[in-house]
Amino acid sequence: MFLDKAKIYVKGGNGGDGIVSYRRELYVPMGGPAGGDGGRGGDVIFEVDEGLRTLIDFRYQKHFKAPVGEKGKNKSRHGANAEDMIVKVPPGTVVLDEDSGEILADLTRHGQKVVVAKGGRGGRGNIRFATPANPAPGISENGEEGKERYLILELKVMADVGLIGFPSVGKSTLLSVVSAATPKIGAYHFTTITPNLGVVDVGDGRSFVMADLPGLIEGANEGVGLGHEFLRHIERTRVLVHVVDMSATDGRDPFEDWVMINRELELYNPVLLTRPQLIVANKMDSPGADEHLDLFKKRLLAEGEQSEVLPISAITKDGIQQVLYRCADILEKIPQAPSVEEVKEVSERKVYQAEEKKDESFVIRRENDLYIVESAHIENMLKRMNFNTQEGHDRFARIMGKMGIDAALRSKGAKDGNYVRIGEFEFEFVDQQ
Repeated sequence: MFLDKAKIYVKGGNGGDGIVSYRRELYVPMGGPAGGDGGRGGDVIFEVDEGLRTLIDFRYQKHFKAPVGEKGKNKSRHGANAEDMIVKVPPGTVVLDEDSGEILADLTRHGQKVVVAKGGRGGRGNIRFATPANPAPGISENGEEGKERYLILELKVMADVGLIGFPSVGKSTLLSVVSAATPKIGAYHFTTITPNLGVVDVGDGRSFVMADLPGLIEGANEGVGLGHEFLRHIERTRVLVHVVDMSATDGRDPFEDWVMINRELELYNPVLLTRPQLIVANKMDSPGADEHLDLFKKRLLAEGEQSEVLPISAITKDGIQQVLYRCADILEKIPQAPSVEEVKEVSERKVYQAEEKKDESFVIRRENDLYIVESAHIENMLKRMNFNTQEGHDRFARIMGKMGIDAALRSKGAKDGNYVRIGEFEFEFVDQQ
């Protein structure tokens, strides 16, 4: 089954909690704090595997959560960092953030990696909070939560040669003749509704990957018919083989069909018209096909079009070998990767930079006797605080005062006994002024 679009959920592993511990060794008086830091949570990493061709694996598994970091240990030992979760994706996968629509990565090369959900940092143990004034603190931090998000994966087929054209012009038949692929073939429009891939052996030691792409109709660039589901796959093909039905069935005009398909390509992405295009005149075994081909060539010349036209019959296999030779010759002269519209460059290495100054601003609003403090920074800080000890509560109170939250609450009318909510935490306000 071919699957070229999927929605998944990813979450980096939470960091391990730091711990409170003290040295208790014989002959070591006043040993001091010895609580170690927690380990880092694992990242969720996408890696390109050229052996994959579809997103079918994401139909059955949609949630990916990296392992959590290990808790800190006594004797100042650091908890182990968690292993990263490596998720294999096929080449041609575009990764988008569902909420923002931003393209996070465009993965095209085998082995290319990108971190899509970063793991949380480990919490600090009490050894990190020792000061001359408090040499044996009972304070530790919880691990940071890993990043989480919903992603949209879109696959753009990576093929050397793409067969394009109207429905039922013989693209699937041609692919089945030149490769071991077995696409569905029928005498009706839209037999092919998903791309089919096949490896073509030219016969002289050369080979390439050919894709039979679903047929286009007028208005495809606006989503009519299979629309964008078809057009996005063309972007990654290096050579376009435009199959035209010279039997002119259903009263169609081969030249007008050729013009319309190219117009749809241009409206979708003008870069596609710069791709090498070979015109294949199919169904030459049909009555009247020779006359239609002569007229087709004359109209091409009248338009100043210099594209090469190769007559074939996919049924009788006449002329097919010449098409394969021409495709292989063209592929040897062009870059390995097609030039597509620029997207955000993704570094394959994790680069850690100095963190920007955090936004410590906050907003206070009142709902009856409840005061709600809104601040992403403060909420994140609260999640990392360990309230299992009195020192943890005292540290929180000091931070609230230092950041000006106590004063802001008083200015809003908060008094002893009123309740304050910050994120998921709710507590009683105590005026310490």
